[in-house]
Amino acid sequence: MKFPVFFHPLQKEHKPLYEWAFGKKLNHPETTKRIESILAALEASHNIFEFIVPEAISQELIHNVHDEKLTQLYLTAEEQLAKGKTFYPSVFPRSLISKKPSAKKLAHAGGFCFDSGTPLTSVTKKVAEWSVACANGAALLIENKKSPFAYSLCRPPGHHASHKSFGGYCYYNNAAIVASRWAGKSKVAIVDIDFHHGNGTQDIFYEDNRVLFISVHGHPLEFYPYFSGYEEEEGRGKGKGFTINIPLSEGIDGYEYLKIIDTLVIPALKKFDPKFLILSAGFDTYKEDPIGRFNLETDDFPEVAARFANLGLPTLILQEGGYSVEKLGVNVRSFLEGFKDNFKKIK
Repeated sequence: MKFPVFFHPLQKEHKPLYEWAFGKKLNHPETTKRIESILAALEASHNIFEFIVPEAISQELIHNVHDEKLTQLYLTAEEQLAKGKTFYPSVFPRSLISKKPSAKKLAHAGGFCFDSGTPLTSVTKKVAEWSVACANGAALLIENKKSPFAYSLCRPPGHHASHKSFGGYCYYNNAAIVASRWAGKSKVAIVDIDFHHGNGTQDIFYEDNRVLFISVHGHPLEFYPYFSGYEEEEGRGKGKGFTINIPLSEGIDGYEYLKIIDTLVIPALKKFDPKFLILSAGFDTYKEDPIGRFNLETDDFPEVAARFANLGLPTLILQEGGYSVEKLGVNVRSFLEGFKDNFKKIK
């Protein structure tokens, strides 16, 4: 059986040129070269991977998780921005007591965004919807038992997007959209192994006991998104205890990382006993990543994948970060091959 890979070529149209960070204008790391690197690596192993183009999704699927004003804002950008033009939110209100931001005014975009690195363009809505479609198509394949696992090459990524806001290069939360639907029938676990905390996913399920959210990430005292991902964030109300944050210091290597997975993550998953597993798989944990600050080697990724594959759960793997373009494809391929080779048959 080949490993299903969901991707739509229109996702290549997303081309943010730069971002603002710490007062500097920087080349944007979320470039088309990322997916080109992944596609080239997977296509080179065509005997292992099967590429599938997803079908379009309904707005209802998105709005089950996201405020409709986000979609309206992206539609406003589509209608008002010329091709190739980029709009960066620049005013971020801390209090919305007297006035509410309008999703029909681009100048109000900061009311829906939490950073200056996630621009709007005329294709934002389209590419973000195809990213969701990839996740949904892969999820349906798993639901229908046509494959016990699948990989969605999501671009833009999703784990920073919350119910009412976008940021961190993310516009819609792909993992949350799938998990929300699955949670209506069964318990779902989301494990976020991106270098950065999945603040959007946490926010969406913070009061939900149907979804276990575990995030292993660089400590937010030092790294983006800075204001979430601390150990004491454990959920609220009926969701208390169903959020597990594991913030780590920079420089951690593969041996130390795998020890965390073995001693903290896997036992928590077994205790929760989910029926579905979603991996928000970021590869900015790689030692040469320009944004991440861990020291994982390429050979560590199949070992990480094997830990989750051994659970034998129906598993959706979603692409999140990873910005070392030259090695990203190789790292993704090694992870997916490691998962496939170690997957235990579902009982």
